[in-house]
Amino acid sequence: MTTSRSFAIAMSFVGLLVGAGFATGQEVVQYFTSFGVHGVWGIIVAGAIMTLAGTVFLQLGSYFHASEHNTVFRQVTHPIISKLLDISVIITLFSIGFVMLAGAGSSMSQQFGWPTWAGSTLMLVLVMACGLLDVNKVSTVIGAVTPLIIIAVVFVSIYTLLNMPSDPAAMMELSSQIDSPVSNWLVSALNYNGLALILAVSMSLVIGGDHLDPHEAGRGGFWGGITYTALMGLAFFALLMNADKVMVSDIPMLYILSSIHPVLGFVMSIIIFLMIFNTAIGMFYALGKRLSAGREERYLPIFIVGCLAGYAVSFFGFKTLMAFVYPVIGYIGMFMVVVLVYAWLISFKDIKDEARRRARIKALLRLKLRPDHEYDEAKDAVIGEELKESVVDEEELLTNVLEEVADDLHKDDAVDFDVEDFDIDDHDVDEYLEAAR
Repeated sequence: MTTSRSFAIAMSFVGLLVGAGFATGQEVVQYFTSFGVHGVWGIIVAGAIMTLAGTVFLQLGSYFHASEHNTVFRQVTHPIISKLLDISVIITLFSIGFVMLAGAGSSMSQQFGWPTWAGSTLMLVLVMACGLLDVNKVSTVIGAVTPLIIIAVVFVSIYTLLNMPSDPAAMMELSSQIDSPVSNWLVSALNYNGLALILAVSMSLVIGGDHLDPHEAGRGGFWGGITYTALMGLAFFALLMNADKVMVSDIPMLYILSSIHPVLGFVMSIIIFLMIFNTAIGMFYALGKRLSAGREERYLPIFIVGCLAGYAVSFFGFKTLMAFVYPVIGYIGMFMVVVLVYAWLISFKDIKDEARRRARIKALLRLKLRPDHEYDEAKDAVIGEELKESVVDEEELLTNVLEEVADDLHKDDAVDFDVEDFDIDDHDVDEYLEAAR
């Protein structure tokens, strides 16, 4: 169960990172391929930071049981820095959200000849429909789409390897003539990290907060980072060896696959559209959750207004928006990553203790709920002590652990437990706290 949850977390994290910019190939071209062979070093640096940040983001989200990013920012930084980061993330969520709507229009226009407004409008409708779901369902949608782009990138890389250009050196030289938003390969890699991670931080913290076990969440972030690094490397290789095609297209991955076979181009256009959707729903959903924090009943109108405002701005065009918006956001993201990694390092012992605490509560409640085991009621005092020591609100933590344990027992074929007969109201946090006194 733990392994499957970590895998689901990893796929959700990769799904947040592998958005439209990556799926289209534009991000890899601008930040890595444009430096030719030096882009390899950029991929290595970016991958290492991505893996560390994935572990940090998901684990901090789990530790603080975050329902929106500012829950974590307020806990780990000075109030002024927290406010600056919060504002930066809010601006980023909206900015990348409208870039994604523009990307949907550009993708459908290149492949099918649609007017750009048609693709953007279709994406807007899908995002608004998905935004009605809860965080579990949204993260499931994000994670489910991710394997498609993994398959596409692996396929393009293998095809490129089997059909290498006659002069690879010429392709490398050609790639170095591509314009990059940043002049140095190292700064470009760091800027890309900042960009990708500030895009992912809000939803990553929320997904982490939806999982009680910080170790489980951290493992998901770690393997998500490793997977993403491998994908970046494969995409870099394919785009580098197809530099002649890359230079003439807004959507280079789509162009490469279309040149192999029209059917592959059609399939890739659908995958890219889904990845654009992945990023767009991640941005607008997290934006709505943040702006409605403390007044959750207003989430829906705030979410809808945000989507409609992003739709209006999207008509400036995909490539233009990427070239202008992305580098600025990247520098802000670099600062945010430093702040969160530092907070994680100084909180590492507390996170480890909290993970042990929640595991103990879960183990004891699992024994208590199992109909085929005897339970020592004196253990309620231990549960009460652990609840008091937790960084999370006692009632909230107990409720969440009970729900997770009941669900696990229901899925365990070796245990006769029907979740429909389980009444969570029978477990009052005050009873556990009283037993601990």
